[in-house]
Amino acid sequence: MLAVLCLAGCNNSPWESGAAAENTLYSAVKESSPRHLDPTASYWAADTPYTYQIYEPLYGYHYLKRPYELIGKAAESVSQPRYLDKNGRDLPGDAPGDQIAESVYDIRLKPNILFQPHPCFARDVQGRHRYHAMKPGELGGRVSPLQFQHQGTRELVAEDYVYALKRHATTRITTPIFGIFSEHVIGLKGYRALVKQEDAKLRAHLDPASLDKPFLDFRQWPLAGATAPEKHLLRIRLKGKYPQWNYWMAMTFTAPIPWEADAFYAQPGMATVGLSLDTWPVGTGPYMMVEFIKDRRHVLKRNPNYRGEPYPCEGAPGDKQAGLLDDCGKKTPFIDTLVSTVEREAVPQRAKFRQGYYDIEVFERTDTGMDYLVAKQDSEDIRREYDAKGFRLDRLSGVDSYEIGFNMLDPVVGQGSTPEQQSRHRQLRQAISIAIDWDEYSKIFPSKAGISAMGPLPKAIFGSREGTLAGVNLVTHRIVDGQPVRRSIEEAKKLMVAAGYPDGRDLKTGRPLVLNYDFYVLPTPERKVEIDWVVRQFAKVDIQLEVRATDNNQFQDKVRKGKHQVFWQGWVADYPDAENFLFLLYGPNGKTRSDGESYANYDNPAYDRLFVKLKLMADGPEKQAVIDQMVKIAQEDAPWSFGYFPHASAAVQHWVYNSKPSLMVRDHGRYLRLDVAERQQRQTQWNQPVWWPVILALTALAAVIALLLRSLKRRERMTARGNAVI
Repeated sequence: MLAVLCLAGCNNSPWESGAAAENTLYSAVKESSPRHLDPTASYWAADTPYTYQIYEPLYGYHYLKRPYELIGKAAESVSQPRYLDKNGRDLPGDAPGDQIAESVYDIRLKPNILFQPHPCFARDVQGRHRYHAMKPGELGGRVSPLQFQHQGTRELVAEDYVYALKRHATTRITTPIFGIFSEHVIGLKGYRALVKQEDAKLRAHLDPASLDKPFLDFRQWPLAGATAPEKHLLRIRLKGKYPQWNYWMAMTFTAPIPWEADAFYAQPGMATVGLSLDTWPVGTGPYMMVEFIKDRRHVLKRNPNYRGEPYPCEGAPGDKQAGLLDDCGKKTPFIDTLVSTVEREAVPQRAKFRQGYYDIEVFERTDTGMDYLVAKQDSEDIRREYDAKGFRLDRLSGVDSYEIGFNMLDPVVGQGSTPEQQSRHRQLRQAISIAIDWDEYSKIFPSKAGISAMGPLPKAIFGSREGTLAGVNLVTHRIVDGQPVRRSIEEAKKLMVAAGYPDGRDLKTGRPLVLNYDFYVLPTPERKVEIDWVVRQFAKVDIQLEVRATDNNQFQDKVRKGKHQVFWQGWVADYPDAENFLFLLYGPNGKTRSDGESYANYDNPAYDRLFVKLKLMADGPEKQAVIDQMVKIAQEDAPWSFGYFPHASAAVQHWVYNSKPSLMVRDHGRYLRLDVAERQQRQTQWNQPVWWPVILALTALAAVIALLLRSLKRRERMTARGNAVI
């Protein structure tokens, strides 16, 4: 009973006492820790809550303006290229792409930008690096850069960006963008061969299984396509014309990497205890990593060396009325600490948000708000509760997609090695694409709802035909009375017969067709419902689906080895251009063969030729015609069952100001502001102690005591009578 009374007075907050009064933003991370925080390797949405707050690419997107506008971040401004012909002579800016042999980008950096404090920069009184010559065992018990006594910094220079671009040629870590970059940056493809050779020399007498690898110093070998003519001037040279290059310079792939950090983390014992750029990044951005507990908790704190870029004073229509310009000109960041907790289950995650303990339910996601919007539509009581609490649930148009893909290297659903196989496998994929009813998916799972896709391009991207009759996927739909109508299951089953699987059985062996479905998160109860829906879709055409759900890290290893067959995937646009979606089906970008981002490993020469042409084109009728041809090829080959384009809506508390959720702007941490007084008040109001159990317990306790006293008195009377008889 005393325990019940003590618990009644306890704080039910998941955070330490007094946390609500601190200038700290709390949010969840879904399922697991980030896989890579090394900017060379990082290419997953779960990484971006950290990478874009820690690193500073050359460019970024204006936080408020729509359509999206590139602006300088570490660079003074966005550079426009100079074009040269094959003889090195200057060409006008509107020169045809086939005349341009080289594009030269001269990018001037802002001076006096400093890296965060880190032991890799620390020097002794003689000017030597304190921690660049550590011997085996000297690391001691240190598992964090913060545990080193001496910290240092230095100014960001153009060579740090040169080093970062060179590092994409490394053979030591995954480099998902090397395939794309090596096609454009002059000399980068050959540079990898050089680096591989030099790395082999360094490791010739070492145990191949050893985690300790000697420092691979990219400063030793020049790269023609990336140089620093001046301290604050970066020069990048590209083959031909590539209009999308400026977009890549807004991503952390081009974030600066100081050579000192690479050298520091290459020392003995570092990799064994997790000291690497993958867990402890080194950047110039507004925040720095101070706590990394794998699959549990990650904490970013304000970088004391950050210069404080001003909050924007312009925005899109309606931003001023929404209060998004109230902090015009003030130095960012506004928040001291960003805390992310890994959540395995959606129910407790959502409960903590409803109680006010998460300020943003999931920091990097713009799909969490849909659950609340759907709940408001389903229940008047819930609508009143959410409106009273002031949840910010703005719904936006997204630039992302979800689909089910086929590994085109697979011997059953893939490309096929003969014309006869290619035809049968294509018909199998087409039959499955007809069977998967994405309109039904949005009805059954309204919180994940979106617009059913006919092709790979969302409506907001130039070249998309979504929503028009010209964009209808005629493999999966017919046009009836001017409206697209999904083809029947009977038509899908005819394709199954043509593919050699009547009634879902192999025509030659009589065995049932069983396919493996690879899913990149564990089958939690809420996920299992979606997985079961996919299984039912395949069952429509008598295909048995074996579910192989894993965590993301295992899934990534599987697709890298080509051990997947049918898989679910999502894609968030890196930049607002059709090329960034269509490259997911570009042959040289295959995940298994080239460690690129095409999980389907699709390889169609006609599609690839058009893609190469597309990269040189500005938006206009000619580009539209090329996109139309590419989409038609992809629809016919069906390497994906084109899924849906989800609506975007984040779940944000009312006391979080300057929130404008966007899939393109990922460095939003610096712009957010908290009203901690309002948070304290709301948390107290929403989490009042429930006293009736205590009252009930006290009443029960009183009743027990009364019974005990009554029993005691009765025993005393009986004892007294006994004594009188004696």
